[in-house]
Amino acid sequence: MNERKLKALEAIDQNEETIVGVSDAIWEYAELSLMEYKSAALYVKTLRELGFMVEEGISGIPTAFSASFGSGRPVLGILAEYDALSGLSQVGMSTERKELVKGGSGHGCGHHMLGAGAMAAAIAVKQYLQENDTPGTVIFYGCPGEEGGAGKAFMAREKLWETLDAALTWHPGDCNEVSSGTCNSCIQTEYRFTGVASHAAGNPHQGRSGLDAVQLMNLGVEFLREHMPTTARIHYAITDAGGASPNVVQPYAKVLYMVRDVPVKDALKLQKRVDKIAQGAAMMTETTLTSRFIDGTANLVPNYTLEDLMHQNFAELGVPSYTQEELQFAEALRQTYFDPDSRELPGFAAQNDEAVAEQVKKLTDNGRKAINDFLIPQFHTKNFFFGSTDVGDVSWQTPTVQCRTATYPSLSPGHSWQNVSCGVSGIGHKGLLHAGKVIAATAIDLLEKPEILEKAKEEFKEKAADGYQCPIPPDAKPTAIDTEF
Repeated sequence: MNERKLKALEAIDQNEETIVGVSDAIWEYAELSLMEYKSAALYVKTLRELGFMVEEGISGIPTAFSASFGSGRPVLGILAEYDALSGLSQVGMSTERKELVKGGSGHGCGHHMLGAGAMAAAIAVKQYLQENDTPGTVIFYGCPGEEGGAGKAFMAREKLWETLDAALTWHPGDCNEVSSGTCNSCIQTEYRFTGVASHAAGNPHQGRSGLDAVQLMNLGVEFLREHMPTTARIHYAITDAGGASPNVVQPYAKVLYMVRDVPVKDALKLQKRVDKIAQGAAMMTETTLTSRFIDGTANLVPNYTLEDLMHQNFAELGVPSYTQEELQFAEALRQTYFDPDSRELPGFAAQNDEAVAEQVKKLTDNGRKAINDFLIPQFHTKNFFFGSTDVGDVSWQTPTVQCRTATYPSLSPGHSWQNVSCGVSGIGHKGLLHAGKVIAATAIDLLEKPEILEKAKEEFKEKAADGYQCPIPPDAKPTAIDTEF
């Protein structure tokens, strides 16, 4: 790496206390999607103090913001998230399940680290632009509601990402890897059935049960599973069962559905079938059905040019090293979920490339290493993983790249209390700071080497030639899931 790049990356080390402090504070706030008021306020305050020009409430979302520095092109966006998950409150640095706040939320997906690591990258790119007096703009985007709200998709509906030359981000994980491939699109809808309360024993014939309607809808969807594509997934959660008294015919109930398939058009087709099942459940129970759109996301468009560039920088930077105490903590945490009969290997690459899988087997002792302290070899794939992310919507409007760094023990389950526990550890801190350096180094290359950026744009034009189909209806508004309707 040249001296200009190395000097810029030093800004991350110089601001380590601030960056890690933001991560730990947001871990403690553990705010749910579209309710990240304290988290967003902390970012806004910190970024202004660091010399960024901040715009709050972008795209009509109170907890969304942008923080920019520089002028002219290229314009590079660095994406942050900071929402938590319900029911995952957990004492940090504990190797046993122990709630910090009874029934509270927790950062089981590590978005507190994701945002802080992205901020670290923005700080370094800002330093580079200042030191070298070069044209270019870096914009740090605060993107709320990834877990339920799809902030980036609402921004994509306004064509925000089309203003960028490229977008860069990362995600906490159990390994060090540059991401490739695509994912499922996802549509999230909430259904409410309203009936009539009555005494369940004395006047059952006068009641119309909203809970019965939810149960019949869920049963109908179970029968649908046999007749949907193998790429599709459907999940649901009863968010309100109508009460806790079994001797009352429940007059209302609510259920939240997620419908997934790879392209948006197929997810929307499947969504229509689920809607019909909901209508049928209402007819069978003589209840009234109301529904509301919560969010929608598109599948990812990979960009191999940017993936190669990011992997090159990752390889030059290496990976974090760990103390004996950190390794012991990782092993103790791993024992809470480790299956000795499992043949699973860390990394999306190992699941999609036989040659990579063989290398990962050797590097992990067949998946039995406590923490993955190596960089997974580069690979390219068109395959998809079953999860979803609103980074996909960004990738349909500008060349996009992302990586993962090891912030958890190997094969730690996603959305788990183990991830929450590890999220304030030295392992997590090292991973988020390193992610910031990988992103910043990649962004600096895009500033210095316009030919690579042009190549990435040409690849993007080819892969996104079908055009972006926004899953967000024109009249939909960002809605927190626990908001009444």
